[in-house]
Amino acid sequence: MTSTPRQRSTAQLALILGALTAFGPLSIDMYLPGLPAIAADLGADAAAIQLTLSAFFIGMAAGQTLYGPLSDRIGRRAPLIVGCVFYTLATIACALAPTAESLVVLRFAQALGGCAGMVIARSVVRDLFDARESARMYSILMLVMGLAPITAPLIGGQLLTIFDWRAIFWILAVYGAMCVVLVAWLLPETLPAEHRSRAGVREVAGVYGRLLLDRHFLGYALAGGLAFAGMFAYISGSPFVLIELYGVSPQHYGWIFGLNALGLISASQVNRRLLLQYRSEVILSVALLLVAGAALVLVAAAASGFGGLIGLLIPLFVCISSVGLVGPNTAAVAMAPHGRAAGSASALLGTLQFVVGAIAGVLVGVTHNGTALPMAAVIAGCSIAALIAFQGLALRAAPAVLQEA
Repeated sequence: MTSTPRQRSTAQLALILGALTAFGPLSIDMYLPGLPAIAADLGADAAAIQLTLSAFFIGMAAGQTLYGPLSDRIGRRAPLIVGCVFYTLATIACALAPTAESLVVLRFAQALGGCAGMVIARSVVRDLFDARESARMYSILMLVMGLAPITAPLIGGQLLTIFDWRAIFWILAVYGAMCVVLVAWLLPETLPAEHRSRAGVREVAGVYGRLLLDRHFLGYALAGGLAFAGMFAYISGSPFVLIELYGVSPQHYGWIFGLNALGLISASQVNRRLLLQYRSEVILSVALLLVAGAALVLVAAAASGFGGLIGLLIPLFVCISSVGLVGPNTAAVAMAPHGRAAGSASALLGTLQFVVGAIAGVLVGVTHNGTALPMAAVIAGCSIAALIAFQGLALRAAPAVLQEA
């Protein structure tokens, strides 16, 4: 059976948007196996190197507040191209960083460029699809971008057997340059001029204010953001827990990380099927209970040492996989009522996600005590808070449609 032009167009769009959305996971995951090596090479401790992750999360959060309203005002393509170029240049600078402090600053700059792809990709989906189809498209994007968490640590681990950690950033710079070409050549403008916002700084601030006061939006945004924050705690803590505490090699760490990412991808594709029969709210109710329960088992395993490495990896797998059910549904339902402010809504969604992710990463770093318990406790705290945000805010509020200036 041959594919139709619409199917081919949708597949091409998913590949391009997936590549753009993968800026974040690629930039985070590829260098994870090298964190201990970076610490040794730059003469820094684990907490200092974990700041390069937190700086990246903060840069992702800050940059999205700019790109969202900008893409609502001037269209999607131009900010995307500028962001991809900036990402590429900042990544080259990361490869040349002489100290841990400079790497922290440059990772922040790298995130400022890379977040354009993440925030504007969500806006493009909202431009083209309704709420249910958006959730299904986000699931497809999670499949495409999910290849990054599987392949990135494996690539990073293998590169470390031949080159030093700086080669990882040179590879990322090449990827950024390829994305510039893809956007310029193949991605059409999806926001017509007549649908663009003419809001100034004050009006944009007002839109953000109204979104933050919308219990429906805030509940879903926090539920999704906190679930992602638990994953960020895992990303921040797992290299030192698995490589240093349990003696896993950087290459085997990549396989473990890839297995968890495969679970996330599988869950996101199960979500596509479930959406044919169930509403997003029903799926979220079950998924958030599942991740909270698994996180509590994780804490018990980390505190007691029961089951050793396997006892830790099993509940971790459930926690990370569940994000594949939570992420697409919270994004789609949160943004559904805000079509004319899709860029701003997407930006705020991503900002909240990376702010709480940065906090989670910092908490794992500052509570680092040579055991797996700090990572497990932060994951559990985020998971339980996500469940509370969903049940206490999202389910108790009716969606409010923004009346934009």
